[in-house]
Amino acid sequence: MNTPFLPPIEKPKGLIKNLVYAMTRKQFGKVPTPVKVHSARMPTAFGMFYGKISTLDKKLQLPRQTVFLVREQVARINVCLFCTDIGRFFAMKESMSEAKFDALPEYSTNPLFTEAERAALDYVTELTREKKVSQGTFDRLAAHYSEREICEIIWLVATEHVYNLTNLGMNIHSDMLCDISRKASAAALG
Repeated sequence: MNTPFLPPIEKPKGLIKNLVYAMTRKQFGKVPTPVKVHSARMPTAFGMFYGKISTLDKKLQLPRQTVFLVREQVARINVCLFCTDIGRFFAMKESMSEAKFDALPEYSTNPLFTEAERAALDYVTELTREKKVSQGTFDRLAAHYSEREICEIIWLVATEHVYNLTNLGMNIHSDMLCDISRKASAAALG
């Protein structure tokens, strides 16, 4: 089993961090490892920055599914297992098509994806892998998205890298949040 480079802090110091632990435990069924390993060691303002990213994502004009697909693709390329798991967890919470997320590795040929989504995912893939984008890839993106939406896609790539590199740098892997969610849903039904 992979363990984080620093041990998780199970009992944080300070009222705000204790509240964050309680809120995330309620939301996810456990306190996520990045909170216990990274955020617990940082001043509260740093943890609030992560929350601000999430809040700002809600102000995006892109369709929510596109937001999730972009984040998932970046996390998948960067092999951030925690991020792919939590991204899927949130997509499930919003009742998005799990089949589409399962098909993400074949987005360029899978009929579940629109041409606009393919253009966005090509752009995101190239930017994440190469740290630059060709004019042709940009032109395909611009044929489907407004200038603001293009800027939003770039925002998603950049901020997903913040999440990914934090987890990768601390050797944080999946918390199996999707499994926890599925078991909770099954228990509620049964």
